[in-house]
Formats: sequence, structure tokens, C-alpha cells
Amino acid sequence: MKQRFQPKFNIKKGDEVVVIAGGNKDRKTPRKVLAVYPQEARVLIEGVNIKTKHLKPNAQNPQGAIVREEASIHISNVMLWDAKAKAPARVKRERKESSFVRISKKTAEIIK
Repeated sequence: MKQRFQPKFNIKKGDEVVVIAGGNKDRKTPRKVLAVYPQEARVLIEGVNIKTKHLKPNAQNPQGAIVREEASIHISNVMLWDAKAKAPARVKRERKESSFVRISKKTAEIIK
């Protein structure tokens, strides 16, 4: 996809977010973003949307195994966590010098 049509999201890998919709909804507990998939508009969050995966027996695992791992959720179901306000906050993007910065609408602080 061309750079011109790339989707722009305010959530990046390593951010603290809260889940605001779905089965794991909890607006009080911040969680870490493990990966962002912009083309699918999905994020992978630590400890959210746990799925079980059955593995066949192989050389390393002669018995086979059942593995529990995170699955991605839609990016609209998460909200960025504002550490200063200790609450979820909406974000605006402003241009500073040659790049964009994310600013919390709740505290007007720059989000790193």
C-alpha cells in the first residue's frame, strides 16, 4: 500500500492502553500493546483475548501441547492510558518541528 493511503492510528507498540469494549473490558487496568497491525486495524494486547491452540506432536513436543496465547482485537476497542491522570484519555496529534506528537486531551501533556 502506498504511503499516501496508510492508515494513521494513535496507538503504538509498547503503549499502555485500556480495553473499553468486549469480553475483557476493564477501564481501570492499563495493559501493554505487544503489536499493532495497521492494515487490519488490529492490536495485540498482553493478557487480552486469550485463545487456546492445539499443537500436534513433533520432535520437540512428543506428546503435543495446548498453548494459550493472545489474539488481536480491533483498535477501536482500546483507548490510550494517560499515566498522569490515571485514566483513559482521547488523543490529538499536533505537528512539532518535522514530526507529529500525541497529546492527551485530558491533561494536555505529550504522550511518549
